[in-house]
Amino acid sequence: MAYPEGLRLAEPPATGTAEPADDLLERQRRRESSARSYPRRLPIALVAASGSTVRDRQGREYLDCLAGAGALALGHHHPVVVQALRDVLDEGTPLSTLDLPTPVRDRFVEQLFEVLPEPLRDGRILFCGPTGADAVEAAVKLARTATGRSGVLAFGGAYHGMTQGTLALTGRKAVKEPLGTLLPDVHHLPFPTAFRSPFGVSDSDGAAMAGRLVEWALTDDLSGIATPAAVIAEPVQGEGGVQPMPPAFAATVRRATRAANTVLIADEVQTGLGRTGDLWASEAIGLDPDVLVLSKAIGGGLPLAVIVHRGELDGWQPGAHAGTFRGQTLALAAGAATIREVVRAGLAQRAREAGRRLTEGLLAVAADDPRVGHVRGRGLMAGAELVDPGVVDADGVPVPDGWLAARVQRAMLERGVIVEVGGTHDAVVRFLPPLIITDDELDRAVEAFGAALRSVHADEGADR
Repeated sequence: MAYPEGLRLAEPPATGTAEPADDLLERQRRRESSARSYPRRLPIALVAASGSTVRDRQGREYLDCLAGAGALALGHHHPVVVQALRDVLDEGTPLSTLDLPTPVRDRFVEQLFEVLPEPLRDGRILFCGPTGADAVEAAVKLARTATGRSGVLAFGGAYHGMTQGTLALTGRKAVKEPLGTLLPDVHHLPFPTAFRSPFGVSDSDGAAMAGRLVEWALTDDLSGIATPAAVIAEPVQGEGGVQPMPPAFAATVRRATRAANTVLIADEVQTGLGRTGDLWASEAIGLDPDVLVLSKAIGGGLPLAVIVHRGELDGWQPGAHAGTFRGQTLALAAGAATIREVVRAGLAQRAREAGRRLTEGLLAVAADDPRVGHVRGRGLMAGAELVDPGVVDADGVPVPDGWLAARVQRAMLERGVIVEVGGTHDAVVRFLPPLIITDDELDRAVEAFGAALRSVHADEGADR
């Protein structure tokens, strides 16, 4: 989609210096590569954390609505996670065993399989390197191995990682255009979005049209796309701007992949383990994947990544996907404890209720502000897309305002609330708080958003 001239992109607000004056930030600026990103938008140095809050070196507390990009389902230093880590250290369990079994590893596997979607409980698990990107790479390799094909179908707006392979699957062009050839034989199709449809139509019509395109690509002999090994999708696109997959579209994707004998991969790195109001976002919308990619929350805040897949796909040769840290013991212990606690405490249901409170609050504070174009999400994965109401695209929809989103993010930080941005031109203010966040803390986040929005409105004339 082409946007009108004058569109404002996101950029960190000017602070008068390259980065703020805290000496930790300054040393980081001197020593670390320019690829670092979060300290540019969130210039704070953290020294302590508990629950939903973190504290910087000046003693100021912040409500953490980023939570390790969704990795901290139980927040910071949850007692069950801390105890699990202490138990491992006290017992003297080896901390790194490659893929040799330990009681800790076995407990994690059994705990995870108890709560998986039913079709995958007779499947197989592969421990990957400790990042979601490596797990996505493994899922693609598995699909290629099982089918003997090479192609992968992905979606616009997707985010699957920052390795050479996963960047090929990712939607954002700016991060891959400097790199030349990436993973070959990857095709992208439009993802049905609830606001700013790629087809310029209503939600339901857009979902139907996107589904027809998937069926055409996979089953029409004249589509020009060789039948791929895999289709990969996020049940809710996170970095793409909190775009939930419509259930009708999920059903079409599942039907089309079965017709083409193509492996369906659900990337639940960010959505998995209760965040969207259900334990597994893919199960809630009927996506029914052949491969489930998991990381972030399943490690209890420590690095851990796995894929779980249907048993009939298990055609690996020994060592076909290897790495040193394939299930590090502390992460396995923290992960098992986190899974148990999410289930015991009913935190998926809590995320559903809290998410409703969050989105309703955002809608309320933005009701009279045309710069909030759309509020959306599932559970505690919510976003508010900010727009410039004075400039519209070819479909008459106000264009995304990344400039405003960057300033709202900074103004919220000044009010003690940490949030992320994402989506088209980083114009979506994103909320990913821990699942244990209280109602009072949610209300505080909403109030900070409203106050930040009003504060930018008050001084925007001098700042633009």
